[in-house]
Amino acid sequence: MGEAMTVIRQYLVEVEALVARSVLEAHDIPAVVLRDDAGGMLPVMHLLYPVRLAVRVQDAAQALRILDAPFVADAMDYSRFDDPDTTGTL
Repeated sequence: MGEAMTVIRQYLVEVEALVARSVLEAHDIPAVVLRDDAGGMLPVMHLLYPVRLAVRVQDAAQALRILDAPFVADAMDYSRFDDPDTTGTL
């Protein structure tokens, strides 16, 4: 028997929901995107029925903390890309 799920977010744009699902799955939280758009035939239905992001009930609080956390850029040093390569080599 399946586990209880709860909707934690609603989106008007499906891509945003898919990105949020990917973020959660990268943190080992299974997530499901639910949409009612007649199998993709009526994408305008997202205006009436938003795309929903659902997770297991026990993961809901952690999932919201992850999605609400501010974005922190990685520690990579991008300064080496600032100066154009004048030697003609990569």
